[in-house]
Amino acid sequence: MGSTKAKRKANEVAGEIRQALGNTNDNQEMQGRGVAHEAKGHAQQAKGEA
Repeated sequence: MGSTKAKRKANEVAGEIRQALGNTNDNQEMQGRGVAHEAKGHAQQAKGEA
């Protein structure tokens, strides 16, 4: 796994964790940050595939 793929996956996982914590704690701000972080990982993936 290359450095770029590792960063992408790390962003996706971090986003999923933040979303889960936001859901658990009923914290919409953290939930939103998680969605944004996960989207960043997906964008990195799309950029890498282009």
